Amino acid sequence: MDIKPLNRELSVAAQVTAGDLPAIYAAGVRALICNRPDGEGPDQPNFSEIEQAARELGIETHYLPVESGKVSDEQAVAFGALLERVPRPALAYCRTGTRSATLWALSQAHRQSLPDILQCARGAGYDLTAVARRIVNGGRIAGDAADASHDVVIVGAGAAGIAVAASLRTREPGLDVAVIDPADVHYYQPGWTLVGGGVFAPEETARTMGSVLPRGVRWIKAAVAAFEPEKNIVVLDGCRLVKYRKLIVCPGLKLDWHGVEGLVDTLGRNGVTSNYRYDLAPYTWQLVQQLRGGRALFTQPPMPIKCAGAPQKAMYLSCDHWRRSGRLNDIDVSFHNAGAVLFGVVDYVPALMEYVKLYGIHLNFGSTLTAVDGPARRATFSVALPDGTKETVQREYDMIHVCPPQKAPDFVRASPLADAAGWVEVDHGTLRHARFEHIFSLGDACSAPNAKTAAAARKQAPVVAENVIASLAGRDLPARYDGYGSCPLTVERGKIVLAEFTYGGKVAPSFPSWLIDGTRPSALAWYLKERILPPLYWEAMLKGREWLAKPEIPA
Repeated sequence: MDIKPLNRELSVAAQVTAGDLPAIYAAGVRALICNRPDGEGPDQPNFSEIEQAARELGIETHYLPVESGKVSDEQAVAFGALLERVPRPALAYCRTGTRSATLWALSQAHRQSLPDILQCARGAGYDLTAVARRIVNGGRIAGDAADASHDVVIVGAGAAGIAVAASLRTREPGLDVAVIDPADVHYYQPGWTLVGGGVFAPEETARTMGSVLPRGVRWIKAAVAAFEPEKNIVVLDGCRLVKYRKLIVCPGLKLDWHGVEGLVDTLGRNGVTSNYRYDLAPYTWQLVQQLRGGRALFTQPPMPIKCAGAPQKAMYLSCDHWRRSGRLNDIDVSFHNAGAVLFGVVDYVPALMEYVKLYGIHLNFGSTLTAVDGPARRATFSVALPDGTKETVQREYDMIHVCPPQKAPDFVRASPLADAAGWVEVDHGTLRHARFEHIFSLGDACSAPNAKTAAAARKQAPVVAENVIASLAGRDLPARYDGYGSCPLTVERGKIVLAEFTYGGKVAPSFPSWLIDGTRPSALAWYLKERILPPLYWEAMLKGREWLAKPEIPA
């Protein structure tokens, strides 16, 4: 008997027989709901037989039959009402469990988010994306009439989304493009490292969304709930439908602050900060200035994360300030990295290690932050040991800079677009979806194994724009992305190790070594980061000007 839990209170299963009931009772089930009409199959026991055998064991039974493929609104409501009053845990069954799982999902439409419902069902082995729109619509059947239709629809108005919109409009000024994003503000996130280092003011990294969207692009100010790739439909919150000829998915990633126990309760106070949030980066600089002695911890979670160098950038800039102010010798600095190396591209590690030694930083590899007790100023880590086991270690702190765990947005992970890890599954060269030819993806949410940085999105946007336009015209896809990413590692105020690389960690410098040697700290690279890259972002990347980013197109 295969009992598949949806949550602690309800499980689903395929057809139940009287012989299964002792095991069902032993598993703790106290109520049984039959969703299969009698007589569907020649090997199917009637509900009355199950009811009689269940009564002898003290299991409450209910009969709510549903025809296969015909779950009605009323039946979903009735199922939800039944769940409210039966003893729990309960078990619902039909021929395969799918009808029961569907009834549960629709009954939860007003109680849980769509991604949570779909993930619970998927965890039990049921793909319910076909009823996603009904869940968004409060469990009711919805029609196919679209509220809007566009040639190209872009999900996400971050760096990747606006850059690809601008690249499309530069190539085809009359192209009908819409961008879906509920945010009012667009952020230059690479600048938050310098906010945390006291170089930038936070407001320098923010502009209104309306001011950065390319002219002629329609802004749909809404959140995405689901995708229906077979119908070329995006479902918005409220069950509004947007149709497309081509879809570009680039909503960024999700910072999983709840992935560290106690972190949400203490962010922004008790010495707990993070440059990964606009409102917390100034607190980083405040803590750095105030710290006179004690212990400072910096953490990095398992990959993939946005800008893999950012956790140590914060550490180096902090250490540099403490060194310049004569306080570094009184501060014990530790870097807790869930990974096994300081940086993924070996060519840049020697220069970084020189600064690790200069600042006296204690490196802790295989060390993952699992909990933070803010009032007690104590952090808990899970540490991987050489024999493959793990141990729990606690460290006191006076300041801790946390890089949170990260994953694809919920509505992406729960969608048919996702790969096994939850990212939008793309061909690594063309950035077209591996299974849906009308869908492309770029930026942090796509599955390409490149560094998740703004520099990567700057190179990806023109590739996707070229390929989308070719796809609209029925031509072969001409452009290829080589995996380029860049990470300007701020090792001290005024100097940067400019890491640039493509797929496989191949070093790919943009400048000759006599100008900027990326493997060594460079003052010119700092000037590039502080003075050149911000206007390049606002005035070039977000406006379709592709300096050092235009892809090579075969003649």
